Order: sequence, then structure tokens, then C-alpha cells
Amino acid sequence: MSDAILHANLTNPSLLFFLLGVLAVLIRSDLEIPAPSVKFISLYLLFAIGFKGGQALCHGRPETPLLGILTFGVAVSTVIPLYAFHLLRRRLGPSNAGAIAAAYGSVSAVTFVAAAGFLEMEGLAFGGHMVAVMALMECPAIIMGVVLIRRHEKGDGPGQGLAGILHHALTNGSVLLLLGSLLIGLVADSKQAEGIRPFTTDIFKGFLAIFLLEMGMVTARRFAAFRRHGLTVILFAIGVPALNGCVVAWLSGWVTPEVGDRLMFAILAASASYIAVPAAMRMAAPRSDPGIYIPMALGVTFPFNITVGMPLYYFIVCR
Repeated sequence: MSDAILHANLTNPSLLFFLLGVLAVLIRSDLEIPAPSVKFISLYLLFAIGFKGGQALCHGRPETPLLGILTFGVAVSTVIPLYAFHLLRRRLGPSNAGAIAAAYGSVSAVTFVAAAGFLEMEGLAFGGHMVAVMALMECPAIIMGVVLIRRHEKGDGPGQGLAGILHHALTNGSVLLLLGSLLIGLVADSKQAEGIRPFTTDIFKGFLAIFLLEMGMVTARRFAAFRRHGLTVILFAIGVPALNGCVVAWLSGWVTPEVGDRLMFAILAASASYIAVPAAMRMAAPRSDPGIYIPMALGVTFPFNITVGMPLYYFIVCR
């Protein structure tokens, strides 16, 4: 791996603000970002990435094999829960294993945004269709997690039907805003879209830095909550994303030659959902413990991906 790439990623202001958030909790600082502000920034990031993705998709390369790219993304999010579930079922039980499998088959929009910043730092672009890929990868993983839980769990299963779970996934606020912004960006006139460019582009990195500061504080607060579950969950939260990211970084070369798209595929495969999946699993798998899979995704996998994962997947893509 290039020392220059690793150094550039580790000195990225967004990452440094994330580490500042971790430090603030460790030293018991009273630093706090008001909850309404955090919610607004979350909505802004989803809006900006979706709108810019729609614009890029509208004005993107016409030769892009869009159907193949979308199919590959759905296939990845369907396959990952299958093997992830069986790695954990005996140790954690069907409900917890299914929820974790769904989380790791699904995606993290925040990690996607961080990867977009990494690519911009490297002077590379990714296709707007990757935003559509990210949105599509949410649902198959959730459905697979529910199916696996119902197949292997004894006794009374979850009461929520698959149609209800799918509806909840699609109407989840983050997914709806992302898809809606993507569609608006797709149909919006490019000249009219220039009018909001200062809002969607110029201030994006600043809001991302503040959001990652909050994520650092949240990560540090929740990390201790799942240590009692032992080394298994920590190794899983590092090893499985690294494996997924490396394999998809290599396989994606068969789908698209674009470096930016391939890195985005890798980071989507390596990321884990801590927004849409917990919301869905609260209804679909009430026996699962969010105190396990949320800290796994947010406290281990997320920082691993933005520190070590992205340079690693970038190295594989560029070989």
C-alpha cells in the first residue's frame, strides 16, 4: 500500500474530527452537538449525496452497463448475509446472527459519504448510479436476515410479514430521502441545479467533518457496551468487512473498469448499516439485541473502514 495514500487518508480532516470525537468522550469532555443539529446534518448529507448522484447519473456516461452494475450490487447484498449468518448462528443464536447478517449485508450511507470524500481527495469521480446501487442494497439484506431468522429460530417467530419489512425499509426516512433526492437530481434541469450548487457541494465537507465528530463521540460511548460478548464479535466486525471489501474490490473489475465505481462497490460491501437495519429489526426480530450489532457496525467496522479499509480497497482496485 502506498505510504502517501495511507498518510493522506489518516490526515484527512474528516477522520481527524472523528478521532477528536472519540478523544472528547475518553477524557470526559462536556463537548456536545445538539441532537436537532445532528439530525439536520444527517438529512443534509443524504440530500446532498443523493442529489449530486442523480445529476451525475443524468449526465453520466451513456455506455455505462447500468443493469449489470445494479444487479451486481443486489447480488452482493444478498450473498453476504448467507455466510455471515452461519458464522455466528451457533455462538449468538438465530435472532442475533440474523440481525448482524442483515446489518453487514446492508450498507452505511455515512461510510459511502466518507468514501466520496476520499475519492475527491484522490482526484477521482464515481458514477451517480452508485447512489442507486447503495439504495438498492438496503432491502435484500434485510429480507435475507428475516428469512434466515424465521427458518432457524424455534418457537414463535416475528409477527411482521416480509411485505411489512420491505415497506418499512423503503419508507425509512434515510432511504426515502436518499432515493427522493436521487430522483429529483435525475429530473432536475442542470442549469437550475447550479443555483443550489453552493449548498450541495461547497459546504459538504464542512458538514461531513462535524457529523463525523458526533459519530466519534457516539462510537466511544457505545464501544464498551458489547465487549462482554467477547472476541468473536470484534474479530467478525473487522474480518468480515475486510474480506467483503477485498473480494468485491477484485470482482467489481468484471462489472466496471472505473476506479471510483469499484472503490464504492468495495466500501458498500465492507460497510454495515446502523440506521435502516436496526429500525427494521426492532419489528422483525424483537429477540435480537441491538446492543451487539449497533456497536459492532458503528464502534468497530466504521472506524476500520475509514482508517484502514479505504486505502486497502483502493490499493486492490488500482493493481
